[in-house]
Amino acid sequence: MNKLPSTVKMGWRRGKIEIRQFLRQRESVVFTLLFPLILMAIFGSVFKGEIAHGVKFSQYFLAGMIASGMINSGFQQLAINIPMERDDGSLKRLRGTPMPATSYFIGKLIMVLASITFQVILLLIGGVLFFGVHLPTSPNKWFIFSLIMILGTGGSASLGVAFSIVPKSGRGASAIVTPVIIIMQFFSGVFFVFTQLPKWMQDFASVFPLKWLCQGIRSVFLPDAFAQSEVAHSWETGRILLVLAIWFIVGLVISIRTFKWNRE
Repeated sequence: MNKLPSTVKMGWRRGKIEIRQFLRQRESVVFTLLFPLILMAIFGSVFKGEIAHGVKFSQYFLAGMIASGMINSGFQQLAINIPMERDDGSLKRLRGTPMPATSYFIGKLIMVLASITFQVILLLIGGVLFFGVHLPTSPNKWFIFSLIMILGTGGSASLGVAFSIVPKSGRGASAIVTPVIIIMQFFSGVFFVFTQLPKWMQDFASVFPLKWLCQGIRSVFLPDAFAQSEVAHSWETGRILLVLAIWFIVGLVISIRTFKWNRE
């Protein structure tokens, strides 16, 4: 009898299948991969002034778009696609295979990571070429960015899987998930300077990971002097990583405990 591949190996194979399936959906590819770049081009062209000494709005907005891309590719995409896969029988067919749920999760995470990586590359190239964004030269900055990418991607994906149990059907998933994402983007400082938002919005957003993702990415791509313009007058790097790690674990635990192959 042939020995089954390991859980990780099956997850890796599933990830490659997920990427191929995603690339076949042209509308999803354009919306997911290019939409953040399009928004950056629009907002960066309209708001050309400085929000602080030496910091243009386009620089600030770049951080928000990268963070938003993580949430869109992870939370939004999975919270919508998984209910659709339940409805069309895809998950039921996968359940009949030897592949465990963990491998399925790994496959989704690989797809999300590939999508986010491509978006980040596009945003950085667009920011440098068209809006004069200066990339950090410190290895420490890129190390922090890598940690934020890992925790942010993992947390976004795990929360997306966890939230996928909420929509009652794949047809209605978008109507439930999309408003949640839009509200969090407005509350978390994606489209506006966070400290200019009402205090109650800031307090509400501080509970959720998107606000911390935005702040963490700002700490990488904005001058250190801009930290004084944050709520705590510092980047709070340690707290950012802690909050993102907590949400990653919370999403993972909920996903494992609530995930269903079939709609019951």
